[in-house]
Amino acid sequence: MKSELIENRIIVWNIEYSRKLFSKGYYGKPIGIPKPKPEEIDVPLILDLIEGLYLLENKIINISKSKHKVSVEQMIEICKKEYHDFDKKYLVYKNFRDKKYIINPGIKFGCDFAVYEKGPGIDHAPYLIQVYNRTEPITSTGIVLAGRLATTVRKQFILAIPKGKEKIDFLALDWWKA
Repeated sequence: MKSELIENRIIVWNIEYSRKLFSKGYYGKPIGIPKPKPEEIDVPLILDLIEGLYLLENKIINISKSKHKVSVEQMIEICKKEYHDFDKKYLVYKNFRDKKYIINPGIKFGCDFAVYEKGPGIDHAPYLIQVYNRTEPITSTGIVLAGRLATTVRKQFILAIPKGKEKIDFLALDWWKA
């Protein structure tokens, strides 16, 4: 499937490819359709860079920029310029995608990722993920803020702490009334 890198987004112009990618794993966002159903997609699809890299690595899409193919290595370099702690965030993204979860940017929840078991529009994201460095301090205020947010939107807040290049420790926070 062909796609085009434009600035910091990847566009799948072919409508059939857009429909397939979205229905295959809820990849991307159809332009101008806020809560799409796969059969309703009749517009190009916008992928963020992390999704694009994952699909490129898995040989599902080809990415071009100015009519030149973009390699996996080039995509990684582009991602590193755009994302703080890209390697760690990508490791977490890939971990969930490889386990067949649907993982979307969590910006509207103030975290790195929102994770769905079935997909947006089918279920609500039960998990909010924040990626931390092992050396990064986690303040009690930060944990309380995360817990309050997650509780308000009825989600479990999970800290993802990459350990080396392949392992991730997860710390799930549950809140209850005493």
